[in-house]
Amino acid sequence: MKEKDFKKFMKTKLEHKKRTGKQMRYLRSLGHHLKPLVMLGRDGITDNVINAADAVLGAHELIKVKIGNGCLLERMEAAEVIAERTGSEIVQVIGKTFLVFRENPDRKDEHRIKLPA
Repeated sequence: MKEKDFKKFMKTKLEHKKRTGKQMRYLRSLGHHLKPLVMLGRDGITDNVINAADAVLGAHELIKVKIGNGCLLERMEAAEVIAERTGSEIVQVIGKTFLVFRENPDRKDEHRIKLPA
């Protein structure tokens, strides 16, 4: 990894707030009952998939992404790429499904996910 790429990677990692274990458990519990809103197919992660994930994150804050059988990407690689390109955080990766979270300060307070302290 080039030094420039490494600095960009570290800056992205530091921009996200550090979540506590309690907050991550809470997000996982919320995500358990969600249906996948974004599906990855054999084309992998395209600009259309990123745009769809970005729009859904803006509306819901927490989304479940399903990796289809035809997708050639590894699950952790797919989760990291989606999280990086949408500015979100990986909450959980299980099997061919993962959860990502991004706070949306523009949502009304009663619709935002309130994380425990």
